[in-house]
This record gives sequence, structure tokens and C-alpha cells, in this order.
Amino acid sequence: MPRSRRGEGSRRGGRGARSNPKMESPASDDETASEVLSHYSSASESASIAEEGTGGEAVDEQAQQEEMEDKLKECIDNVMDKSAKTRQVALENLRLAFSSKTLFDFLLERRLTLTDSLEKCLKKGKGEEQALAATVLTLLCLQMGSGPEGEEIFCSLKPLLITILIDSSASPVARQSCATALGMCCYIAAADMEDLVSCLVCLEGIFGTSCSKDASLAPSHHSPLLQILHCNALQSWSLLLTICPSTQIKKILDEHLPKLPLMLSSDNVNLRIVAGETIALLFELARDIEEDFFYEDTDLLCTKLKALATDSNKYRAKTDRRKQRSIFRDVLHYIENGECHEETIKFGLECMYVDSWARRRTYNAFKEALGSGVRHHLQNNELLRDTFELGPPLVLDAATVKASKISRFEKHLYNSAAFKARTKARSRVRDKRADVL
Repeated sequence: MPRSRRGEGSRRGGRGARSNPKMESPASDDETASEVLSHYSSASESASIAEEGTGGEAVDEQAQQEEMEDKLKECIDNVMDKSAKTRQVALENLRLAFSSKTLFDFLLERRLTLTDSLEKCLKKGKGEEQALAATVLTLLCLQMGSGPEGEEIFCSLKPLLITILIDSSASPVARQSCATALGMCCYIAAADMEDLVSCLVCLEGIFGTSCSKDASLAPSHHSPLLQILHCNALQSWSLLLTICPSTQIKKILDEHLPKLPLMLSSDNVNLRIVAGETIALLFELARDIEEDFFYEDTDLLCTKLKALATDSNKYRAKTDRRKQRSIFRDVLHYIENGECHEETIKFGLECMYVDSWARRRTYNAFKEALGSGVRHHLQNNELLRDTFELGPPLVLDAATVKASKISRFEKHLYNSAAFKARTKARSRVRDKRADVL
């Protein structure tokens, strides 16, 4: 399914990506400086690792590669072990390896064996093992990409993922992981429209009770584990919206746009945030189809969003309030003005712009699946580079990598400057608050 999406990148992606031979200087704004700092540090670490690799002996590199592959082979074998603990350790090691490295060639000839092993873990395992198996399945699909290999994996395990997801007696942790896996695998490797629609319908059935007008089914009546499940299902559902054709989007707008604001009353901060982001995404997709799109309850929706963007209720945790206010300010600003907050993601010597809600949802989905390995995959994984229109992976020589590396002293100076700028900005804000009081 992503193959049909690739041509639409300019419609949702904005400026796309840019390669920089040198890292950009820090901005004066405190938030920008903090953001640049985190990306800059990550880039320098990647560069130093790459430099060490190019400076070593070829024989040593080959020996390290063989050692790593031997460990992975052992982990794949251990996924079929009789001991549940051994299987879980093996799955966790595979998760770490798949999220931090690109292993297409190694996995190509072992994908069927691993798929069969994951199927048995999902069928016969319990709670945590099933959750880990679904996570590894997502990463395996991500490694194989949107070609025939990825499609084969998705088609073979899609029915099992749906079975676990809709089984109310199954482990909540397993269902949460299956909700994420179903959305990600469908996004990556769905072969046709029928697969996409069936996954959308399944996910709608999971989070639908959080949109119900029935008081007994209100979000506040759900257990924390069930709220997390609904949150994961809604995230996967919104991810699939980014690859839906316009005819399907119109149907979804009519059915779900009036319901989703009901989820804003949930007592789970993550569910409220995901609901808000999904509403913004639906508005964006609607405006892509019809530039002067009008929603009759916009005023009522904006009132709810303003309340969440300025929420100061003491019974909510301070970090939850801060996170919620930040997100809902962006959501409200987009719905009122049609402008999306732009984020710059730096990795290695490149950077990527996240300047639409569709692009943000896609990037966040990959970041949640890959964790800290997302930057490595943005540099080297063809699936991610194709999805975000980054072009072929850059081929860097040792001199270029070395030039991008900064010393510890320079890093210290940069950190000090960023800290000073952040402190000044916060002081100004505190002074304004004092004047108001």
C-alpha cells in the first residue's frame, strides 16, 4: 500500500528533506536550541561510530559482522525453545537488533523461519511473550519493506493479529502490541485496498467505545489498560488514514469527525492527545480534498480544544498538563488558521522537515517502533527513505565523516550556550507572570 502513497508526498510532506555538509548553528530560541542540541548530539555519536568503523581493519569488521550474525542466528533458534523465559530473552534481543540495525540481506533467507516462530509465539505464548512477538513482527516487516517479502509476512499473520486484538479474554498487553503491529504492518505492506479497509474496520471496533455517546461506555469508565489499548488502536487507525484514498476519507469524515471529540473527555492524557492529533489530521485530509472544508461544530470543538490548551487543573500531573497544553495549542492553531507547527529532524549529515499532521503521525509511528534506532534507519533503511522522500542513502567517505565530528570541548561550549539561552528565555516568561500577578 505505501507504493501508492509515494506520489502524494508533496501534498502532505511539504519541503521534505535536505542534506547538509556541515551542521547548522544553534538558533537563539530556547526550544529550538534544545531541539537542535539533541539532534546534534545524536549526529556526532553516529559520526564517531562511522569513523571508528572506517578506520578499523577490514578483517576485524568481517569478524564482528560474523559474530553478530551468529548471535542473531542463535536468537532465532531460541525463539522456538521450550522455555518461555528463553523465548522472551531471544525475542527481546531480536527487538533490540532489528531496531538498531538494517538487516535486510541477513533476514531475507530467514524470514519464513522467523515468521513461523513468531506465529507459534503469538498462538501459544502468554501476555508478555505475545506482546514481544508482535513487536518483533512489526520490526521484521519494517526490515523487509513494502515489497513481496513484506507483503508475504503481513498476509500470513494478519488474521492472527486480528484474532488476538478482538479477543476480550486475551492479555491486554498482547492486544495493545497487536493493535500497533496491525497498523504498522498494514501501512508498510498492505497489498490492496481490501486489506486496508479490513484493518481500519477492526481498529475502529476497538477504540469505538471511547467515542460512544452512551454514558456507561464513556472513556472515564474504562480501565487504564483498556485506555492504552484504545490509544494504540487509534494511533494505528490514524496512521492508516494517511494512505487512504479520498473516497474513503470522505466516508470516514462523515462517520468519525462528530464522534472523536467525545474522546477529549478521557481521563487518560495520552488518549486525549492522540484524539486531538487525529482530529487535526482529519481536518488536514479534508482540506486536501476540499480547500474550503467546513465543519458545522467547529466553534464547539475549538472551545473544547482551548480548555485543554489552557488546562490548569491541579488533579492532573504537572508533566501531563504541560504535554497536553503544548499539543493542543498546535491542534487549535491548525484548526483555526490552517498552519501546522514545523519540526526539524536531524540525522547524520541530513535533516528532514515534519511540517504536516500526516507526516508527523508517520514519523511518530516509526519513532515509537524503532526507538533510538530511528535515526540509523532514516539514514540507511530504504523503506523510511522512500516514505519520507529522502532519496538513496548517502555514501560518505572517512574525511567527510571526520569533518562532521566535533570535539568534547566544542560540545561542552554548545551545551553551555544552549543552557544559557534556555535560562534567559524562561526568566523572561517568569517575569511576565510576576507582572500579571
